[in-house]
Amino acid sequence: MKIINEKGKLFGLINIVDLLALLAAVAVIGGIAWKLLAPQVVEAVSPTVTLTAQMRVRGASPFLVEEVLKSEQIGKQLVSGNSYVDAKVTDMWVEDYVVQVQCADGRIVNSTDPVKKDIVFTVETRVNKNTPSPQIGTQEVRMGRTFILKTNDFENTCNIDSVVMSE
Repeated sequence: MKIINEKGKLFGLINIVDLLALLAAVAVIGGIAWKLLAPQVVEAVSPTVTLTAQMRVRGASPFLVEEVLKSEQIGKQLVSGNSYVDAKVTDMWVEDYVVQVQCADGRIVNSTDPVKKDIVFTVETRVNKNTPSPQIGTQEVRMGRTFILKTNDFENTCNIDSVVMSE
């Protein structure tokens, strides 16, 4: 038995052109199904939880504090690179900037800076429940790390003060 017979049929069953057309149609249908069903499959296989992170811009200048308060960052979606990510600023407030200074007698004490302030942001996103390294965009989110907090009109490096993952 020949692989392709004199009529151009593969194993005597189907024409090669018909087979290629059939394979192309199956690939297109599979691609459409993947686009439509993949998010639901991922959620079923790996359920997500809410990640809440508190981030702090330490020692911000009065000008920056004033501009951030004017631009109202609460509710804004975070940006990674040149696209939005599934994370948003849910709260923001300003606190005193506390620094350690050395006294004349050599003691180190906490002192409030009279000019600079800390800007504190609360950011929420959804992450996989069992992920060993939660991320927002391409940045890992862990206490103690720095994080570039970026919205469509604000960008600054923050310290991550706390990370809470809840159902």
